[in-house]
Amino acid sequence: MKTFFSQRKILFMFFMTLLIFLTGCANNEAVKQCLTGHTYGFFGGLWHGFIAPFDFIGMLFSDKITMYAQNNNGGLYALGFLLGSGGWGFFGSKGANKVRTSRVHVQSQKFDNAEIVD
Repeated sequence: MKTFFSQRKILFMFFMTLLIFLTGCANNEAVKQCLTGHTYGFFGGLWHGFIAPFDFIGMLFSDKITMYAQNNNGGLYALGFLLGSGGWGFFGSKGANKVRTSRVHVQSQKFDNAEIVD
């Protein structure tokens, strides 16, 4: 007879529960200091999306550089960031089409006069 909970599911649930308990012990940081000053909107998110690859490289070398502005207005900033970073793939369709059309066909005439070398 099949059991409802397999060993794999029980092990997965155990590790997920352990993960939740361990993350509950993490330190909380006060972000009120970050939320003063200029609030970034849609165009700020769009600009931050455009420069996100460069921000990521800078972030690897400095702790003062971040990719995403903490002081943003929410959904519009996120939409601008997504569009700016190309997250929906508007600009990737032409490149994908080139890859699809440049496949090598094995039945082409290039292999008709090939020599077999032992």
